[in-house]
Amino acid sequence: MSDQHAEAPAPGPPGDLWQSVSRLHAWLEADQPHGGQEGLLLRMLKLQEEVGEVAQAVIGATGQNPRKGTTHTWDDVQSELCDVVITALVALRTLTPDARAVFTAHLAGVTERSLGSRRG
Repeated sequence: MSDQHAEAPAPGPPGDLWQSVSRLHAWLEADQPHGGQEGLLLRMLKLQEEVGEVAQAVIGATGQNPRKGTTHTWDDVQSELCDVVITALVALRTLTPDARAVFTAHLAGVTERSLGSRRG
């Protein structure tokens, strides 16, 4: 959890994913009621909360709860999935200031493992 209390980076160009992740991380760190290991664990648990909201939206979009009926749309599911991705990237940034490099390397490895051995 290095570089936890760095100043908020200057705004990047619109749509700059990693600049936004850094800004969100700095914002959360500036007003964190629990620090240290406890704060880190709570940040990771936030990811589980967001995944649960995806499940709730899917159940709502499909009307699977007969008591509630259809309560969500597939646009709601998309929004909740985006929240999962953002929360995961901010959690990664909480673990390392090199989140972009860590993610890029991991994505390359997953891509190679998944697509590199394809025959076709």
